Amino acid sequence: MKKPAVPRRWLYLIAGTVWLVAGFFLMERAYEWLNDFNTRQLILILSLGFILALIFYFSGFVKVAQKNVNRINSLPDSVCIFAFTAWKGYLIIAIMITTGIILRNSPFPKHYLAVFYIAMGGPLLIGSYLFYKKFINKIFDKR
Repeated sequence: MKKPAVPRRWLYLIAGTVWLVAGFFLMERAYEWLNDFNTRQLILILSLGFILALIFYFSGFVKVAQKNVNRINSLPDSVCIFAFTAWKGYLIIAIMITTGIILRNSPFPKHYLAVFYIAMGGPLLIGSYLFYKKFINKIFDKR
């Protein structure tokens, strides 16, 4: 059976879109859980979530995104469409999805989960930029 192959540059777009969609999903969930809060509470929760998001991004997510960009750079010019992340990355994705489902269905207060979801969604949204930037650079690259 033949693997679905694409030019390597498309893996940046796919990876960026996966990160972006996951980030938006987490942010949307947090938004749903914060509908009933007054403005002061909302500002506090959002501020804490965004501060944590920046800390998470600069302390780890940026390294993970850059490592993925570098890994994609090292792939052949034509590559399997599913190679946008390493196989270990699929395991991490499965663990994160499973953890999210367990947390969402737990009795844990949703406003606390909202902070965590913002803190995880933010770095994914920001990190998607690295993939999109690389994709755009590859489109206009004259080499």
